[in-house]
Amino acid sequence: MLDTAIIGAGPAGLAAAYALKQRGLPYTHLERNRGIGGVWDIDAPGSPMYESAHFISSRTLSGFPSFPMPDDYPDYPNHRQILAYLRAFAAAHNLAEGIEFSTAAAKVERTGDSYRVTREGGRATEHAQVIIASGAQWIPNIPTLPGTYTGEVRHTMTYRSAKELEGRSVLIVGAGNSGADIACDAARTADHAAISLRRGYHFIPKHVFGMPSDVFADGGPTLPMWLEQRVFGAMLRVLNGDVTRLGLPKPDHKVFESHPLMNTQLLHHLGHGDITARPAIATTDGTTVTFTDGSTEDVDLILLATGYRHEVPYAQDLLGHDAHPDLYLTAFSRHAGLYGLGFVETNGASYVLMEQLATMIAQHIEDRAQRPDRWIEFERLIAADAPDLTRGIRFVDSPRHAGYVESTALTRYLHRTARRMGWSIP
Repeated sequence: MLDTAIIGAGPAGLAAAYALKQRGLPYTHLERNRGIGGVWDIDAPGSPMYESAHFISSRTLSGFPSFPMPDDYPDYPNHRQILAYLRAFAAAHNLAEGIEFSTAAAKVERTGDSYRVTREGGRATEHAQVIIASGAQWIPNIPTLPGTYTGEVRHTMTYRSAKELEGRSVLIVGAGNSGADIACDAARTADHAAISLRRGYHFIPKHVFGMPSDVFADGGPTLPMWLEQRVFGAMLRVLNGDVTRLGLPKPDHKVFESHPLMNTQLLHHLGHGDITARPAIATTDGTTVTFTDGSTEDVDLILLATGYRHEVPYAQDLLGHDAHPDLYLTAFSRHAGLYGLGFVETNGASYVLMEQLATMIAQHIEDRAQRPDRWIEFERLIAADAPDLTRGIRFVDSPRHAGYVESTALTRYLHRTARRMGWSIP
């Protein structure tokens, strides 16, 4: 009997292995690096991790439901604590012993009703199912700079430490959470620092009234989204004031309509003159960067915090060539027996969703042999069901948000679907 292949031993791959092991389902687990942790292992080749990185959701709500984060962790653990947590999760369930380390997948192909997984080096094995859990932050999105810039250009995936910025004049391009973190590093360390933003953002503080923001939000009533946007929008205006006074562009969208930017330290550094906000780049000439408002900066290093492409080179034909993999409920492929974990873009705690989805995947695999009628029923759902998982939010028009889902809407639909299928999820 063919088993399930899991590709990747980061948080998603570990959640998948745990879910299968809990049900006694056999699997083969591949990991291209020498250890567990995925992107959270700063020493792994190609990891985008950097020294100042912390979780942007709180310890309280962010762990796997079956394995809470330690009580002595801070509200927002750093990357080394997250790596230690993942390795503790694996050790608690003896998951490492089932992993083929230093083994990269080169190709996943569908062969009739099963799949062939070919490793780099040529060895191939057949599997009834494949769970792709190798992550979405390995292939950088690198835009072409206009003009003729002659300084150093790097994507932030190559960035590790603020020490790299000492004595430099730095421009960070992009203001996602990593871009904002690195901009703060530059504000503290570089000789001169600027950040270029194409659009305005809503800056969400990590603490509200002394508690983590997500804990504060989770403790209140679930309001209609239009009202929630008004309430939280007004709260942010009270807490942060008018951010345009700091040179930032006014947000062109309502709160929650883009991925949350959990970094008010950047506002602190802008207010103290440690870093300067600039709009989008218009052109470059030598080391001079000209922006769309006509202002200029002379910089010898440009760091591109421009995100990642959700590509899986070894299985791209199966997952589709859009900005996001074609996955029902962010995890179930239209190809029977193919799954993806860790590709969800949402505003909630990703590890909770990973364990819920991994549990559903395991039960669907179990149904294939034990309840074939239920297997067929769910395959029909995958093919035809198209739920609205936005909760009424009109997400901004960007590649990242093309497949974005609202966490509460997804969670509710997962539980509804589990009840329909007779499954249990955490």
